[in-house]
Amino acid sequence: MHDVTPSVVAMAMRMLTNDLETEYEEIVAIYKARWAIGSLFKQIKQNFPLRYFYGESANAIKIQVWVTLIANMLITLLQKGVSRPWSFSGLATIVRIMLMYYIDVRGFLEHSEKDWEEALVAIMENPPEADETEIIALTHIRA
Repeated sequence: MHDVTPSVVAMAMRMLTNDLETEYEEIVAIYKARWAIGSLFKQIKQNFPLRYFYGESANAIKIQVWVTLIANMLITLLQKGVSRPWSFSGLATIVRIMLMYYIDVRGFLEHSEKDWEEALVAIMENPPEADETEIIALTHIRA
């Protein structure tokens, strides 16, 4: 690798932006901020599509956009608060599905197999008995 001096980087940044007066560190900071904003908008458009607005007034549209931003922030906080790696879109889908149920979302996200494992243990300890129709159906399948 070649060593790149700060003056070469500064000259390249100024040529790429046509800005001959701003320091390159500030230009890099501006592009990083633009990238973060662009990533946020992409995330919102993918997970909370605003295909139509529920109201026609400017206030109704502002409220819908604010609710979307708040939901995005809450899911981001949830994503940072759980130890298991979850994609943002996966979390958004899970929260959307679980929204109307009384389920500990954080507990579910930390150990989503827990209920399934408990159900399997209960079935293994006390298996359900088959009735006559199930036994007849099983014998016809094997024949």
